[in-house]
Amino acid sequence: MALSSEHNDAACRAKRHTRVQQLITADEHSLAELEALLATLPICSTGRVFIEIPDAASQGVVEAPVRMVVTWLDRSQRTGDPGTGRGCASGQALVRAVTAWADEMLCDQDDETRIHLLGGYLGTADIVDHLTTRNGVAIASIHAPERFGLATSR
Repeated sequence: MALSSEHNDAACRAKRHTRVQQLITADEHSLAELEALLATLPICSTGRVFIEIPDAASQGVVEAPVRMVVTWLDRSQRTGDPGTGRGCASGQALVRAVTAWADEMLCDQDDETRIHLLGGYLGTADIVDHLTTRNGVAIASIHAPERFGLATSR
């Protein structure tokens, strides 16, 4: 019996419905783009949303499908490179969180996780490099802003 890929309220509540995992990243500069993307996702979407922000005051409310986990990464509460005594640079918390998550959760070469990288260029470039070299993700399956020139689709 084939699993349904149709996405409407009734189909998404069915036990045998295919649920595609999402990996979504954003930072304080891409919150509007993040909200627009989240609004287009089926209610049955699963996965993670990682949002890097400069400090706790920048944290807001994001409406994501109920099966998705939203993680706020506060740079002011994180350190930079080990042994440097520096604070966390822009994009650094996002790269750490996403690469750790990907190393644990992207286990299958045939994985159909949908990846949307909306954060800043440096973090996004590092994440793309990690996903393609370490996790074997096809560059064409990663969605990032065209302005980054990372040869991804959008």
